[in-house]
Amino acid sequence: MISILIPTYNYNVFKLVASLHVQAKKLAIIFEINVYDDCSPNPVAENEAINSLENATYHKLKKNIGRSAIRNLLANNAKYENLLFLDADTQIIRADFLKKYLAAINKHTEIIYGGILYQSDPPPKSEILRWQYGKEREALPVPEREKQPHLRFLTLNFLIKKSVFSKLAFNEEIPNLRHEDTLFALDAKAKNIHVAHIDNPVIHLGLESSEIFLRKSRESVESLHSFVAQGLIKHNETALSKKAEVLKKYKLREVASVFYKTFKAAMEKNLLSSRPSLVIFDVYRLGYYLSL
Repeated sequence: MISILIPTYNYNVFKLVASLHVQAKKLAIIFEINVYDDCSPNPVAENEAINSLENATYHKLKKNIGRSAIRNLLANNAKYENLLFLDADTQIIRADFLKKYLAAINKHTEIIYGGILYQSDPPPKSEILRWQYGKEREALPVPEREKQPHLRFLTLNFLIKKSVFSKLAFNEEIPNLRHEDTLFALDAKAKNIHVAHIDNPVIHLGLESSEIFLRKSRESVESLHSFVAQGLIKHNETALSKKAEVLKKYKLREVASVFYKTFKAAMEKNLLSSRPSLVIFDVYRLGYYLSL
């Protein structure tokens, strides 16, 4: 028995649901597929067709509640113990996707992360930065992910036991910006909740323009800075905040901040180009963190 849970916002999720539905029916398992739309201002009409599929529901919320709250709502309303969360902008690439998740479940299962892939061909120049970051930093093989099982866990493709989710859940008190998945993973680590990694990826389709990704990256840095200040994340729990603390320790914060402000435009020019450097991206984010 499995509850497949998909939050969406201004995105056509019917094709994803249909592919999951075919696999579930073929396996002859007890299942439900629940899609909650977070009050999209431009809802996709085709998503309504999800309601015509057996054991599948598309529900549009009356008000926007944010990424953390909608996932909690989906989990709380789910019928079954096995909860499979997928982001709307993912694509199933394996005919045995559901079968592989179900086969990985055992009596010790708490969280299982399947992984992520990105298209092999480069996207348009305007989307290169997001694609390159995803391929090099997120689309990691299982052995690499297992070195840091919690920090290498992303919430766009994972299975969790409902009984485990009830101890964890997503933090609804934080601003609806970034790092809700980081807090979720670190909370799991603090509570000794095991994250198992398997080779069962989806493709991430929702590539953003480099400009939008850069803006969201700054928002992510702001969120991380705020969470460290509030004690929600320890400075040694993420690579960025750990590096920042080292520079502070050696009285180099002001130097790094001045460097960032001096070379900000030049770094952004590189990051928005057709050949962005992830080393420059790291320096950019670190400098921004220290300038806050």
